[in-house]
Amino acid sequence: MAADRLPANDAICRLIDDVDLGEDVSVGPFTNLYGCAIGDGTRIGPFVEIQRGARIGARCKVQSHTFVCDGVTIEDEVFVGHGVMFVNDKRPRATRPDGALQTAEDWELEPTVVERGASLGSGAVILGGLRIGAGATVGAGAVVTRDVAPGETVAGSPARPLRAAAAEPAPAQTPP
Repeated sequence: MAADRLPANDAICRLIDDVDLGEDVSVGPFTNLYGCAIGDGTRIGPFVEIQRGARIGARCKVQSHTFVCDGVTIEDEVFVGHGVMFVNDKRPRATRPDGALQTAEDWELEPTVVERGASLGSGAVILGGLRIGAGATVGAGAVVTRDVAPGETVAGSPARPLRAAAAEPAPAQTPP
């Protein structure tokens, strides 16, 4: 990957700053990508923001209106549906007790990992400090408040298992 590489496609109104961009990455219009890493062959839809410190693997699909914040690692071959929101702070506040605006020193980053081949349904909210296992499925609109086991399917608010995890996650597809 290279910070000076351009997306494989043309699109209007994109902010792409200090991005470690893999080969053959497609980035839709009206996107904000800064200080992040995006793996080979990944597709980023329109109206997506990926913040500094986030990492997206190879051959992922990130659909429109998704927000990926600092501390999020999305491994290879993950599907992220429309409007998925990641949260990286368990106790967000605008100000400190003295009334001054918070700075980076005033809160604790909660890292999140989405393992290979997982699928996150549209509108899901993923709270910080969690791990979504390989091949897991998160239903549309789910609010994920705890880890999801590999191969498990969860849905609802808060997300609860619908199907027990398989003995092994589904095998990942080999790239073309």
